[in-house]
Amino acid sequence: MDIFKRMTKMGHEQIAYFCDPHSGLRGIVAIHNTILGPALGGCRMWNYATEEEALVDVLRLSKGMTYKAAIAGLNLGGGKAVIIGDSKKEKSEDLFRSFGRFVEGLGGRYITAEDVGTSMKDMEHVRMETNYVTGITKTLGGSGDPSPVTAYGVYVGMKAAIKQKLGRDSLDGLKVSVQGLGHVGTYLSEFLYKDGAELFVTDIHEDAIENVVKKYGGKKVGLDEIYDLDVDVYAPCALGATVNDDTISRLKCSVIAGAANNVLKDPDVHGLEVMKKGMLYAPDYAINAGGLINVSNELGGYNRERAFSQAEGIYDTLMEIFKRSEKDGIATNKASDLQAEDRIKQIGELKSFYLPYKKSFKIRG
Repeated sequence: MDIFKRMTKMGHEQIAYFCDPHSGLRGIVAIHNTILGPALGGCRMWNYATEEEALVDVLRLSKGMTYKAAIAGLNLGGGKAVIIGDSKKEKSEDLFRSFGRFVEGLGGRYITAEDVGTSMKDMEHVRMETNYVTGITKTLGGSGDPSPVTAYGVYVGMKAAIKQKLGRDSLDGLKVSVQGLGHVGTYLSEFLYKDGAELFVTDIHEDAIENVVKKYGGKKVGLDEIYDLDVDVYAPCALGATVNDDTISRLKCSVIAGAANNVLKDPDVHGLEVMKKGMLYAPDYAINAGGLINVSNELGGYNRERAFSQAEGIYDTLMEIFKRSEKDGIATNKASDLQAEDRIKQIGELKSFYLPYKKSFKIRG
């Protein structure tokens, strides 16, 4: 597909390719939409098989960040960066400082942060070359690990979902399966444990499972077995696309609510199938927005209490989405998209009113 046709279809404003033979940097930054503010999104380092695969990923992820920022009520747009390479073998100070120089060259249209394959240490190297970076250590004025805030937002969002679906205010006594026990999944398990939930957990790393089993009384289940459990809530917190043609018929939960991105393999198809089956899906970019909320707070001087307070608003956001889904008879993921698009349109029209020469941007492809 022609690159400009692809950008027009997905609604992107800018794609920037970066190459530095000295450091080995090969990267792409995609800026999707800046109506609400500068584009903020993490930098992912992944050993993509092809450049096309990297491009597809950065376009998809950056668009998702636009919706996440909009639905969270932040004055930020959506962007993302990908660096092509093996994060376990090819990282260096030179590489991330070179990336920082390229980010600086974008003049503030894109603000970067850590993501899959990158760390706070990497962002410290980026910060040596640009101030357009978040997700740095507390010693440098940052927020540190965003996982607790992300997990808290997911926990709060899960409470909204069980209130909507089961009419309950607490998870006490409910069965929750947590798929993926990285930082976010582990913190989420702690919140659920303290609320009295019965946990069923799995991960590709045995030590992560044993940690949660020991600390929070979780019951270990197999990687594939988790789809067949009779539970109240399925919480995907690892890879995306776990709700797909193969798993939907196996799921026996009332609610799907977790920290993973792109949970529905095909949103248009699987969102409807989940609804028809009577399960309530908490749209991923709405429920997991705590991480973005956390790093966005660094831009105005970080306050952890404020970050947690904003993440608590995810409850009301999801209740509005569920209400719109029920009223209009549409899948929750579609209702969430419409909520985000409405805010972008409203702010775009406001800016156009005060700046007549600036055309509002149509987000739908």
